[in-house]
Amino acid sequence: MLIALTLTFAGLGVLPTAADRFVGSAGSLSRRLGVSPVLVGALLVGLGTSLPEALASGIAAWRGNPDFAVGNVVGSNVANLTLVLGVAALIAPVYLTRALIRREGILMLGATVLMSMVYLDGQIGVPEASVLLIGMVIAIYLLTRWSGDETNGLDGDDDASTARLAAMALVGMAATVLGAYLLVEGAERLAVELEITSAFVATTIVALGTSLPELATSVAAMRRRQGDLVLGNVIGSNLFNSLAVVGLAGVLGPGIVNDGFLPLMIAMVATTVAAGVLTETRNQISRFEATLLLSVFVVFFAAAAPLLGART
Repeated sequence: MLIALTLTFAGLGVLPTAADRFVGSAGSLSRRLGVSPVLVGALLVGLGTSLPEALASGIAAWRGNPDFAVGNVVGSNVANLTLVLGVAALIAPVYLTRALIRREGILMLGATVLMSMVYLDGQIGVPEASVLLIGMVIAIYLLTRWSGDETNGLDGDDDASTARLAAMALVGMAATVLGAYLLVEGAERLAVELEITSAFVATTIVALGTSLPELATSVAAMRRRQGDLVLGNVIGSNLFNSLAVVGLAGVLGPGIVNDGFLPLMIAMVATTVAAGVLTETRNQISRFEATLLLSVFVVFFAAAAPLLGART
């Protein structure tokens, strides 16, 4: 038990910090090289904050545990829409632009629905996973096209050389891989020793841990009153989770998944629609609406135990 807890908490400690370092270094490097700032925000932040989910799910699927991979993504997506947006809006109302909601938001909803449809038969194979990965390529193309032609005009970190930024990004990536491995190893051991399903552990403990980068990024953005960045972070993360993370996991470890995920996936899609309605009505998420989102977060994670058969 002690080893399992040590590995789990070590992974939870290393993973968010390492991913944050990687995103920061890679972002500075991208700006130094003159990449579009919109593209950096939409793709780099979304992809970077999804690295914990991608690595933890990929490693678990490769080791023959697709339940872990699916639970991680479903739990993370819901946590992003409820916990991350809710906490951000409690700091200050999150004001948003309609273009972001109607364009990138609909793209995220489409990705979430597509991922859920893949699991309607209770399993995922390489063909279905390949469809998700193709969808990710299409999504990247659309995000790139929507980012416009704005390039250059941004300076990187003047205090760090390009070589140093590249080295820091590589170290951050390596530490993220290590954190993901520790988290998966610890969580799987914990599930065995406590006699609870890995699906439940992944949907709750692991999902919350891998959502910490999104939470930290959103809190930092709200301190600067950058509401669009908060929603962009959530949209980008959920988009990558649904398409790239699940697609990668399906290729590495196809198999049958816990049938309790179906109602949770329906809840995930419903939460995505509800969050979109909240943001569309008044172009903001108020503190009252933040309270509603946080209530959904509590209800969802409380429902995960009986649905996933927490006890083995």
